[in-house]
Amino acid sequence: MTQQVFLSLGSNIDREANIRGGLDALASQFGEVRLSPVYESEAVGFDGAAFYNLVAEIRTGMPVGALAQVLRDIEASHGRRRGEKKFSSRTLDIDILTYGNLCGEIDGVQLPRDEILKHAFVLLPLADLAPDARHPESGKRYVELWQALDLSGQKLWQVPFDWPV
Repeated sequence: MTQQVFLSLGSNIDREANIRGGLDALASQFGEVRLSPVYESEAVGFDGAAFYNLVAEIRTGMPVGALAQVLRDIEASHGRRRGEKKFSSRTLDIDILTYGNLCGEIDGVQLPRDEILKHAFVLLPLADLAPDARHPESGKRYVELWQALDLSGQKLWQVPFDWPV
């Protein structure tokens, strides 16, 4: 049975090329990929170049742990090095935000990802892509969460981005 999966993608090193490459890899692995608008945001937690961030939706029947490995492999193929500081520049970062309605730690992955409720660069693109989808724990729609959370101190702005090209 396939599940709806939301992924966050981010890059602040050769942003367009790495985001496009990551999306191409996702499409070749999973087929259709739906995208939010792409946002540019200041680096959070460290001094660095601005990031491009977006949320992608895929459908898969792959177990969570296997999916996480595929995503790590895609990151590695785009120059991502493991063992970097949590807050540092990234060629490509792909995180599982939600996997169906699963909650808790599954195959070493915490679901839903707590960044959904903490970072504008995750919640706003998610609310854009799937405004009426519901957060697996709170049951609230993403558009409601965006309207209710005060993330105004986190600056981000939409940027033109076409994919596939």
